[in-house]
Amino acid sequence: MDVTELDRILLAGAAVLLVAIVAVRLSGRLGLPSLLIYLGMGVLLGESGLGVQFEDARLAHALGFAALVIILTEGGLTTRWNEVRPVMPLGVVLATVGVAVSVSVVACVAHYVLGLDWQISVLLGAVTSPTDAAAVFSVLRRVPIRPRLRGALEAESGLNDAPTVLLVTLVSTGGVGEKGLWHFTGLVVYELVVGALFGLLVGWLAVILLRRVALSSAGLYPLAIVSLAFISYAGGSVLLHVSGFAAVYVTSLVIGKADLPHRIATRSFVDGFAWLAQIGLFVMLGLLASPSRIRLNDVLVALVIGIAVTVVGRFAAVTISATPFRIPWSEQTFIAWAGLRGAVPIVLATIPLAEQVPQADRVFDVVFVLVLLFTLLQGPSLPWLAKRLKVLDDNAAHEVDIDVAPLESLGADMLQVQIPSESRLAGVEIGELRLPAGVSVSLVIRGQQAFVPERRTVLRAGDAVLVVAPSPLREQTVRRLRAVSRAGRLAGWFGERGREQT
Repeated sequence: MDVTELDRILLAGAAVLLVAIVAVRLSGRLGLPSLLIYLGMGVLLGESGLGVQFEDARLAHALGFAALVIILTEGGLTTRWNEVRPVMPLGVVLATVGVAVSVSVVACVAHYVLGLDWQISVLLGAVTSPTDAAAVFSVLRRVPIRPRLRGALEAESGLNDAPTVLLVTLVSTGGVGEKGLWHFTGLVVYELVVGALFGLLVGWLAVILLRRVALSSAGLYPLAIVSLAFISYAGGSVLLHVSGFAAVYVTSLVIGKADLPHRIATRSFVDGFAWLAQIGLFVMLGLLASPSRIRLNDVLVALVIGIAVTVVGRFAAVTISATPFRIPWSEQTFIAWAGLRGAVPIVLATIPLAEQVPQADRVFDVVFVLVLLFTLLQGPSLPWLAKRLKVLDDNAAHEVDIDVAPLESLGADMLQVQIPSESRLAGVEIGELRLPAGVSVSLVIRGQQAFVPERRTVLRAGDAVLVVAPSPLREQTVRRLRAVSRAGRLAGWFGERGREQT
């Protein structure tokens, strides 16, 4: 490859990326999941459009897994631990028992209704059963549902890749028939449990390292965290032969929960990196697809399998998994319908392609059509369904983002508070914040101007406020700011009383 050819590739890649970024805004206005636009871009660039040839299933499989690691890292960093912790048992059951129920339902429908052989039937069940982390994280962050629902769905999507990857791999290589069901069940338990423990260990060591090592630039912190995430994934997979996906998700949860320097900058970087991974992943999968190969029969099979997995299998899985936790039927219904499919099923469909399983190309085509049709159906309907089922959280939009920049020499922290339009901090005077003694509001950034506020200065939506707090008073200050953001100037001193007043 000469320099001129490389320049052309860079030009084409930059143009595709820019179009994809603009498409995010378009998809929001149209109410469509952005993944559909990215897949469409890949199809237009492929053999049926501009003629770009891409048929390497093994490369697509490897790049797809790398993209999923980045997406899971972003999801774990931005997931609130206080929401996930109470519902983690439910998420684990959905990711294991729920997946088993869904795979069984789809496999039986594919075999007895469609007449497919058992290997293809089980592959279709295993490939279509897991929810997609990218779709769940991106869509649910825009739907203000109750925290435990969001936590359960995010935990499930972060953990259910492990058993399905293992099942698809064993079925594609014939390992299930040789080893037996009990051996497979033991492998799943081992991979999930040990993978989660390994991820916990890496996350704990990462927090210690990042707290003790003062990096010379704020931009190095997100790079370090992404590196640690890949160490967790690859280390678990290579050293212990456990689920790297479970490991990287738990590692990201631990890091995201910790009070580390430059959290906002880190999240912004990883968020952008995750968008890049999503765009590249969906465009690549669109390139791998071949619309000219898809027949009407494949579309009909995709409809039958989609109904089986979305309506029958998913609702049965959620009912069996959630009923012991006494989850109300309205919340069970939303969890069932919000089990979005996206890149994960298509990436999993590349495994039998790479293993050259008979009819693997048909499995890929059916899954591709299924994801397109049912994502188009489920994604836009979630806000309406959440409202009808009354599972919305009225206080979800009233949070503030607070970053921490350490001031070691003073034994204090600089808190950067961004005031969103929904926050009730807007309209509150500095003196009415009633911050702990010793804490000072040092600067207000409003538009292009920065000024030192007075006691009677009124905060506005869009302001960035810098607060200096002694380290022992940092948590108390954060609770007070969040309480005022939710309940206004009359909020109690601590966040719990503020929420009760709201």
